[in-house]
Amino acid sequence: MVRREKVAVVGLGYVGIPLATLLADRGYDVIGVDVDSKRVADVNDGTLPLKGVEPDLPEMLGDAVRRGRLRATTSFEEVGGARSVFVCVDTPIDADMRPSNARLVSAARQIGENMSRGALVVVESTLAPGTMLGTVAPIIEDASGLRLGKGFKLAHCPERVMPGRLLHNLTTYDRVIGALDDESAERAIATYSKITKGELHRTDLTTAEIVKTAENAYRDVQIAFANEISFICEKLGADAFEVRRLVNTCPFRDMHVPGAGVGGHCLPKDPWLLVFGGRKARPVLIPTARMINDGMPFHVAKLAFDALRELKVRRPSAVVAVLGASFLENSGDVRNSPTKALLQCLEGVKEIRIHDPYLEDIEGVKIEHRVAEVLKGADIAIFMVAHKEYLKLTPATLKKHMRRQGVVDGRNIFSKAKMRKAGFVYRGIGKGVS
Repeated sequence: MVRREKVAVVGLGYVGIPLATLLADRGYDVIGVDVDSKRVADVNDGTLPLKGVEPDLPEMLGDAVRRGRLRATTSFEEVGGARSVFVCVDTPIDADMRPSNARLVSAARQIGENMSRGALVVVESTLAPGTMLGTVAPIIEDASGLRLGKGFKLAHCPERVMPGRLLHNLTTYDRVIGALDDESAERAIATYSKITKGELHRTDLTTAEIVKTAENAYRDVQIAFANEISFICEKLGADAFEVRRLVNTCPFRDMHVPGAGVGGHCLPKDPWLLVFGGRKARPVLIPTARMINDGMPFHVAKLAFDALRELKVRRPSAVVAVLGASFLENSGDVRNSPTKALLQCLEGVKEIRIHDPYLEDIEGVKIEHRVAEVLKGADIAIFMVAHKEYLKLTPATLKKHMRRQGVVDGRNIFSKAKMRKAGFVYRGIGKGVS
């Protein structure tokens, strides 16, 4: 019997679980490590603990567990004997928009204390430029007593996943592999070539860190531009989505879609990681884009209060239905959801009801799973996420359940003309009132 190569995946979240599952599917003996005992138990039961729709992942995970190719534990001792260790822990920012690397530091230390000589450590977590050589490497050296490059190898292959597309992205997207040296690169490439059909691009550790943070900062800046255009269109009585369509008829233009806010694990924080790593250059554009995008839920609230005034409904007597609590359509991922900020902005209204098909609660508020119940007796409906369930709603359906006909459209779900024709007081991101 041929012995399968053992690898470890540290951190079983939206990055670690699909990675561990794919590695097991490709013939590796995979041990997953996570501090969350409930998550570990779910994985060992073959149950996907991630919320939302993830095509093929639940089935692949269950199969890997049943075949004995994947198991999970809370013990870092299991890292011993692993030829490669993949680090997929959360790397958030603190209240001052600086890296908060407590989980990364803890993982690196415990990996160093338990890993075998010659192991390759690959960090998939997104990092501020300079973290691999300035933080990760020294901690592993100190904890292991091994010398970087001699006793262990090091690579950085930043993730490019998105909820709802985890397996698709992992198996089709190009990957950037930053490596300490030739052997680190060759070993990382040998593994990732079994996972993805995309091209593998080799570079150094620092460049890989910059690439990941820059690609998300770039997207964040593009969204901020679209949101600023939406403000202009609202004041001038134009439609930002028609403006976008026509702008993009010009070659080499790619205007993004404005919306109710930017959420998720990556875009709200990765630009700040880049700003921190490049702080000596004193970036200006990236922080400004972050300010615009973080302000979108507040703008949605202003549109809602404006609509309530037109409906002649006082704020203390208003019943508000919020549809969508996750940050992404058809997903249960609530990380940095713009709806969280919106709820704070709506303080002072009589009642807030929340609907989301994929979540049980948000910010301690219970979520209703029946759209009709949320809309029943509401004065205004605020659409924060374009879940597929909402795309089926019509003005007639809304009118049937609501007390008054007010809609704030944060995701371009409805036609302004049709809503107005149906008698609704309608406000939409990027859609002028006239």
